[in-house]
Amino acid sequence: MISNWSASVGRTVRTVRMPSAPVTYGLIALCCLVFAVGPASGLNPAYGSGDALLAAQRAYFHRWGVVPADLFADPAGSALTPATALFIHGSWVHLLGNMLFLYVFGVLTEERMGRVQFTLFYLVCGYLALLGYAAANSSSDQSLVGASGAISAILGAFLYLFPGARVTSLLPFLFFLPMRFPAWVVLPFWAALQWVAAGRAEQGPGVAYLAHLVGFSLGFGYAWARFRRRTRVRAAPAPAPEGENQP
Repeated sequence: MISNWSASVGRTVRTVRMPSAPVTYGLIALCCLVFAVGPASGLNPAYGSGDALLAAQRAYFHRWGVVPADLFADPAGSALTPATALFIHGSWVHLLGNMLFLYVFGVLTEERMGRVQFTLFYLVCGYLALLGYAAANSSSDQSLVGASGAISAILGAFLYLFPGARVTSLLPFLFFLPMRFPAWVVLPFWAALQWVAAGRAEQGPGVAYLAHLVGFSLGFGYAWARFRRRTRVRAAPAPAPEGENQP
């Protein structure tokens, strides 16, 4: 939500306008649809149940996700996996967490960039974030899926474009009380957490913090290069939770 303030007849009038973000909404719908028909959701009876379902999930993630060892052993055959992996999620929590972040930060970022530019930004940064993780873990045979690399790029761009936007965060050490902080406080703090976690992460399944860092850096760098000569817009987006999102 964007608030525009103007003076009229000695009074300050506040007008509120809801931004239009068809690409953001379309990405959310597409990710939800892909998840619903895939084996991870448990909604598609075609994948069976029990051990058969688990086997189908492993095969599905291996086919459409990024497997670093396969990507560098057969670049031609696996070149598209960093793109397809952006639309695959491993669980309901994984999906809902990513889609919440995409909604909260993607709407205003899309409106600022424009639909075409935002779409290319999302896909390219997401692809490069997963590729960067794969390059740093080139011998890993673990599948990497999720939109977090692209969403982290949106967070980086949002930080540059809307540094004064106030974000509602839930802080565990304050008993999850909602606290409002400007984006220039919340998002660098989130990035710092990813940096610390990436240094402690071991190879294997889990959260690909390095992909978050690569995406965040790419997003901030792109926004700086593209919009540094323009006046940045102040915004007050919907509340967003503080936390980590899986790859």
